[in-house]
Amino acid sequence: MPEFVTVAKVGAIPEGKGDTFAVNGRLVAIFNAGGEYFAIDDLCPHMGASLGAGAVHEGVVTCPWHAWRFRVCDGTWCDNPKLKIDRFEVRVVGDDIQVALPEPKTKRASLSPGGSGPG
Repeated sequence: MPEFVTVAKVGAIPEGKGDTFAVNGRLVAIFNAGGEYFAIDDLCPHMGASLGAGAVHEGVVTCPWHAWRFRVCDGTWCDNPKLKIDRFEVRVVGDDIQVALPEPKTKRASLSPGGSGPG
């Protein structure tokens, strides 16, 4: 069973908006869409903009930098549904908005075939 952490209070994120929270070493964007809360990776894979700063319309957040669009319910990129960003489980307990702790982001060493590392 995933561990949940409280990130905000109900009503703190207005309808059609999002906000960004650090959860277990990752930036997670939480959105209020239609009175429901959704959580996806905060960083747009295009240029790293904060999706939590984007506007939500009909369940889709638009990146504030270059207008890439992602469905907040599952992280699907609207222009190529084969690609997705991470999504996280959200629940409301009392007046607390909670998100399941994502796996911590770790730096991956990029090794060449010889094992000596990059460069």
